Amino acid sequence: MYTGKHLIQEHLLTASSLLGAKPFDREWKFLCACVSPAPSSAAEISALAPDLDWGLALELAEEHSVLGVVAGRLKESGHAGMPADAWEKLQSRMHAQHLFTLSMTAELFRILDAYWKAGIETILVKGPVVSYLAYGDPAVRSYVDLDLLVRDAAILPACRILTTFGFEADVPEAAILAGKIPGEYLFKRPGTQQIVELHTEKTFRYYPRPMRIEDLFVWQRRLTLDGREVPALCLEDELVLNCIHGAKHFWERLMWPADIAAILARHPEIAWERVTQAARDVGAERMVHVGLLLAESLLGVPVPAEMAARTNADGVARQLVSQVKSWLPSAGYLPPPLYRRAMFRLKMGGGGLSGAVYLMRLSLSPTEEDWAEGREERGSRVWEAVKRPFRLMRKYGQDG
Repeated sequence: MYTGKHLIQEHLLTASSLLGAKPFDREWKFLCACVSPAPSSAAEISALAPDLDWGLALELAEEHSVLGVVAGRLKESGHAGMPADAWEKLQSRMHAQHLFTLSMTAELFRILDAYWKAGIETILVKGPVVSYLAYGDPAVRSYVDLDLLVRDAAILPACRILTTFGFEADVPEAAILAGKIPGEYLFKRPGTQQIVELHTEKTFRYYPRPMRIEDLFVWQRRLTLDGREVPALCLEDELVLNCIHGAKHFWERLMWPADIAAILARHPEIAWERVTQAARDVGAERMVHVGLLLAESLLGVPVPAEMAARTNADGVARQLVSQVKSWLPSAGYLPPPLYRRAMFRLKMGGGGLSGAVYLMRLSLSPTEEDWAEGREERGSRVWEAVKRPFRLMRKYGQDG
């Protein structure tokens, strides 16, 4: 029996055997039209719907984490000629997504209450916040975890509260006490799909320069999710963070440029001076340029006039956008090989000396994947840094 992943891989293999063939080209264009907020997208959806492989289209939408956005556009268009069985399948998946979202929202409120009582300041980032900002509904955009930002000084009590709630920590407390810094502090509730990730200014290592966490807390605001106010980044800081996050993952899912495009379309009030300053403070100007250019070239949302001169002058950002568009449709199943990944990181970090420093830091900064199991609190950090490049070479190799 084929799973969604098998369907996608089969089409990729078929295309690779045919010179010049593009895998699932029609389905990919259909997805882009569905997630595009551009006025012309409705006509494109109607034109592409006939003869669509609906099973493949839905699997692609799920792999790119845009199933909820696609479902909303198809509902607006009266299902756009969608077969009844495909519509029922889509509705079933959306029902499951909404139930999961409700369970995560309830968990979020419980965690926020506990942190407030313990005097721990926290900010909700990504996930439901982006769904609300981009689509006006925290349940439209799929997400698999709750991401909470806390100060590094508060990480130990913040982690302990989650374990009292029945979550199992991926990072041992001994490693925290030893000062080890993981990629994130991940917690899973056994027997469920609930995941919570805690982040600090030290775990956000994909920022080219250190995160200015105090500025983020100063500029934070309150958003209303399901009738309750939650702490969130200001609009401009959330936009910058999501551009950095997309760059971290090589923009391998349509979800990330779709979020940027939808936020641009829904929020003409964005203070671009604030965006520019926030990006400059952490060395993420090119990451923001790439995010804006992807929204424009892929989904038809123009770069705002306030940013057009900067993005037009960034020729390297345009080159990176072309690279991203070459691997984006495959949903991460044809990742760039190690050399291209390294060059992408170097250019995304600003190129030149700053880009080289950024690449070197990412290549040598150990995460929990580099710690020796059972010796997380005692392992040599120098040895872990030395081992990390070799682990990355084994993981990605020449073929990604």
